[in-house]
Amino acid sequence: MKTKCLFIICSLLLLLAACQSNEANETKFKKVTIPDDVPEYVQESDFKKIDWDKKATMLVNGIIGNEGKSGVIGADTPSLDDQKWMWHLWGVDDPSKSTMTVVGYHKETETVHQILTDGWTTSLGAKQNGADAHIPTSVKIPKPGEWAILLYVDNKLFDLLVYDINE
Repeated sequence: MKTKCLFIICSLLLLLAACQSNEANETKFKKVTIPDDVPEYVQESDFKKIDWDKKATMLVNGIIGNEGKSGVIGADTPSLDDQKWMWHLWGVDDPSKSTMTVVGYHKETETVHQILTDGWTTSLGAKQNGADAHIPTSVKIPKPGEWAILLYVDNKLFDLLVYDINE
């Protein structure tokens, strides 16, 4: 009788633990709500690729980003007010015919935001600071916290930049 009772209690505890584990996973992979005006090539699956531990680092000439891929001048003094950021991209073959879309994702609220002040997408400019393409833009970060910036070049996910913006 003791053995049966112990077996039932252990079974119930395992069942309870499994249910809690599933709830944690559902929260972790909660469906991302994407605003209606985001370009159609931005997919929910893109947000699952964010590695929050891979923060952007200081590169050269004040550029903070991912070595050999993308970076920003201005991200070293992030602000919640409008500010100018100069984007630099490596690996863009013909910047004069390319566009860049910028999508901000706030970690804590799990919300998607337009951070460029004049739309989601902008044209790219020529080489600068050793990068294959660059473009200055005005940005507005709506709230403090950890941000993933998803960059799309010519409608394809190009890079993910992770920044802490708390001022």
